Amino acid sequence: MKRIDELKAGVAVIIFNEQNQVLLQKRADVGLWGIPSGHIEIGETVSEAAIREVKEETNLDIRIKKLIGVYSDVNSQIFTYPNGKIVHFITSCFLAEITGGELRCNSDESLEINFFGLEDLPKDLLKMHPKWLEDALAKRDLAFIR
Repeated sequence: MKRIDELKAGVAVIIFNEQNQVLLQKRADVGLWGIPSGHIEIGETVSEAAIREVKEETNLDIRIKKLIGVYSDVNSQIFTYPNGKIVHFITSCFLAEITGGELRCNSDESLEINFFGLEDLPKDLLKMHPKWLEDALAKRDLAFIR
């Protein structure tokens, strides 16, 4: 196994608009597109972290609809930061709906925020995010554990 410097709990939130387009952010740290996501802070529940991260990154208010899955596979949940730190994430991925707010880049963590059609997704997506999106589209009642 390759070197891992840290283990972190994370959240990701998949949001579709009325046109069935998915919300993606272009991350400032790596310059790649991905599903809004982030770390759980000490004292937060996973749903509180999901709601906070979306608000911080997109300025949108959301309601969690369901858990899509929990992802911990070391082969897909490793992220190397630009400073060289390698983090293994255990990520809870949720499906949510917009309840308010106005879409905008709301933090220095995002270069762009935009909705994309499923057939027009950016090619430069973070490696773990297509699986999360695929699982969200599976419309399965039970959460995935991967």
